[in-house]
This record gives sequence, C-alpha cells and structure tokens, in this order.
Amino acid sequence: MARSGGRMSGVAERTGVTATESPVGLHRVLAPAGVLPQAAQRLDTNPDIRPGEVRISLERLNLDAASYRQLSGKHHGDGDAIRAEVLDIITSRGKMHNPVTGSGGMLIGTVDAVGDQSPLGLQVGQRVATLVSLTLTPLAITDALAGWDGRGEQVPAAGHAILFARSIAAVLPDDEDPELSLAVLDVCGAPALTARVVEAAAARLGAAPRVAVLGGAGKSGSLSLAAARRAGAGTVGVVPTEAEADRLRAAGLADQVVIADATDPVALSAAVGRGADVTVVCVDVPGCEHGAILATAEGGTVIFFSMATSFAAAALGAEGLAADVTMLVGNGYVPGHAERALELLRTEPGVRELFGARLAG
Repeated sequence: MARSGGRMSGVAERTGVTATESPVGLHRVLAPAGVLPQAAQRLDTNPDIRPGEVRISLERLNLDAASYRQLSGKHHGDGDAIRAEVLDIITSRGKMHNPVTGSGGMLIGTVDAVGDQSPLGLQVGQRVATLVSLTLTPLAITDALAGWDGRGEQVPAAGHAILFARSIAAVLPDDEDPELSLAVLDVCGAPALTARVVEAAAARLGAAPRVAVLGGAGKSGSLSLAAARRAGAGTVGVVPTEAEADRLRAAGLADQVVIADATDPVALSAAVGRGADVTVVCVDVPGCEHGAILATAEGGTVIFFSMATSFAAAALGAEGLAADVTMLVGNGYVPGHAERALELLRTEPGVRELFGARLAG
C-alpha cells in the first residue's frame, strides 16, 4: 500500500508486497536487462509505486554543471535548443542522463506518495531534495519544461520522480530559499569528503595540511574550501579569471587565491607553488587531471569531484609523471553530508555570498 493523500498505489494494490521489488531499483530497468538503473538506457517511470518506493511531485531540477556546460556549448547558448534536448533525454531515457558527460543532477519536490515499506522516513507533503543522481532516478515531465528558458542549471519542472528503498533524500529547511538549498545540496558530498581527507592528512603529517581547490569560487569549490579551513588546513583557491579571484578574495574562504588555467599542467603547478597535500578538483571542464596531479605533493591526495574527469587520463597521467599520489573519486555520499553542507552555508558568510552571486546569474 502507499500513503498518498487518499490515493492508493495501483501496483501495491494489485500485487501487495512482492519479492520482485529491488531496493536498488532493478525492477524499474527496462533496457538492457540486468544492469543497475544508473547504467540503464531506459527506466520505467510508471507513477504507481511499489511498497518500498516514494513518489515525488517535481518542482525543480538542478542539472549537473558539467552536463549543462556541454549542452550549452553544443547549442551555442540557444536556450530553446538546450531545453529541447534536455526534454528529449528525459523522455527517451526515463531519467536525466546526459549521454556525453554521463551525468545528470538532482531535484527538489514534494513527497506525493510513500510506500508502506519505504525505509526513507519521508512523509506525504514534505518538500525534499533528492541526494541521488538523476542518472538513476525514474523521471517523467508533464509540462514540456515550459517554465525554463534553457539558460541556467536550475530547471522549473512539473512531473514526478521515483525514489527506491536505497535512495537518499533530505527534507528542505524551512528557513532557506529552496533554490539556494538545492544548489548547496547538489554538491553536498564535496565538503564532507574534503573534511575527511584533510583530517586524515593532518594525522599523517602531524601538521596542518595544505589544500588546493581548483574551481574555488564555484559551488563545490567554495564549500570544499570552507570545509578544509574548518578542518584546520591552509587553503589555496585556484580560479581562471581575475573576476573570480576578486569574488573569492572578498568571500575570505582561501588563505591564498591564484589565477591559473586548470587545463595547463605546468601553469597550474607553478601557480600553486609548493605541492598541495590535498588537491580538490571542482572544475566542470575536461583536461584538469594532469595539472591536479602535478600540483600535488608526493604522498598527497587528489579528490576528483568534477564529472568532466577522465579517470583513464588521471590514472595514466599519474603513472607517466611517476607521481606517488592517492586519487579518490568523489562519489557524492558521505554520512551526514547534507547537514554539514547546510551548516557551512549558515555559518560561513563567504559561502552564502558566492552561492547567492551564482544564483543571481
């Protein structure tokens, strides 16, 4: 059964609790058979939920930065063309899964129905942000994205999404602008993992580590800088332009701000100077792998948060440079990551300032 404001789930009503329901959503995979939802070419978006599922009434999508940049570049900033392609991806695949970047984003909406065996603890009527990728979330659009001009990462949308028993969602705080909360929660894995790695580096070194964040004025970059400083690190924010450098200096999140092209390994390494003990890549363009490795001290750690990362380039680059560095994939989930990110938003004025400027466009 599903709790849905008086409406029963058709699937649950017909079949009850069934062994065919998978907590990771295998029952929603239409093609190819046997793969997880993220790897699927198409998902089932039927609004009738199983006992372990939750249905969300959509309010807004937040496209992954690398995905939006690719789409915008492909269509030369033509908002109508961008909107049409995003709608086509969602309609044809039953999810937002950019075939070029492999990334999607996340969403906010209102809980519309809850299966009676859902372990997520959500209730009908709650406004939530999903903390799992749109690349594995069944998604149906009913308004043709008519309220979106195609010129930004946040997409007003009507329709529904389905969460599985192993999905993650956070109830939106009542005291924050939902758009701001969405932007923060979209990248909430970055500060949590950065803090964990910085704390481990400090224990290994017996001293405060030096942390370089590529893309330090962006969403994940500013949160990572704040988390690194909170964990006791010395921080270097790397940005591509003087305008971004001015914004980052004004935010006060970095001990040092440098301007460098993250895709130029030699220039980036020279700008960072003494190798960083931890390098965090938050740049939404490809080709930053070698520079990040070269800018990292021997025995240090590189965290790749950008979905534009080529992990083959990273692995082969480290080998070719004979670089003894640990390379981590930021998988987007660390226990308590949503709460940590929102706490940084509330307590670090510089983070709020940078996010606000980005949303203002």
